[in-house]
Amino acid sequence: MPETDETSASLSPMLNHLHAPAQEYCLSVVMPVYNEQHTILDIIERVRRVEIPKEIIIVDDGSKDDTRNILARDVEGKFPDVKVFYHERNQGKGAAIRTAIGKATGDYVVVQDADLEYDPDEYFALLEPLLDGRADVVFGSRFLGGGPHRVHFFWHRVANTLLTTYSNMMTNLNLTDMEVCYKVFKREIIQGITLRCNRFDFEPEVTAKVAKRRCRIYEVPISYSGRDYTEGKKIGLKDAFAAVWVITKYKFVD
Repeated sequence: MPETDETSASLSPMLNHLHAPAQEYCLSVVMPVYNEQHTILDIIERVRRVEIPKEIIIVDDGSKDDTRNILARDVEGKFPDVKVFYHERNQGKGAAIRTAIGKATGDYVVVQDADLEYDPDEYFALLEPLLDGRADVVFGSRFLGGGPHRVHFFWHRVANTLLTTYSNMMTNLNLTDMEVCYKVFKREIIQGITLRCNRFDFEPEVTAKVAKRRCRIYEVPISYSGRDYTEGKKIGLKDAFAAVWVITKYKFVD
């Protein structure tokens, strides 16, 4: 059946949506770092290889191993797209993210852990709902499919599911992975939010606050190469209890 002008007009918005026009933008990659001497150079190289206009903002959060020396010797001042800042004492992941966000100048801001659990090549997929105008904030999700996933830590998965469910109850969202590292924000949104949490409770705090602002939130499936505690994993049971408190608190205050 030949396509009429009316049919063509009705399909036009859909076609434009599927083929959103390219736009000029810059991505700010904020990278909190604490005791990552074995992975820091590798993750910086992986992020720099991604063919997206970007700046990388690293905040060393008072590392006790050789990370600070590596950053000072091999990174600081060596690359035009990398900025390095230092906390004199360890304050926590949330505090390091807060410092980095304050230095960001790009159009969009993504949080990138300094280990190798998350793949920077997935920035393209994370940015798509922002670039085509659908989203204000994009969460990755380790539980929607995506690429390869390392199989371990049953109780971590249970805890994540419980925390995400409780967060959803308080925010009226339907996220599948509130605790995920990969969150991308329009810069004006994340810089317009007062963040207070210093540790891993950054995740439920920022989730609650973008929900309160009625941001348009999307999820994108991502891969996950989780590590265990012998490889440097840091989050633990006390962080789960802290997350419950923060989810409850920011339901009622801002």
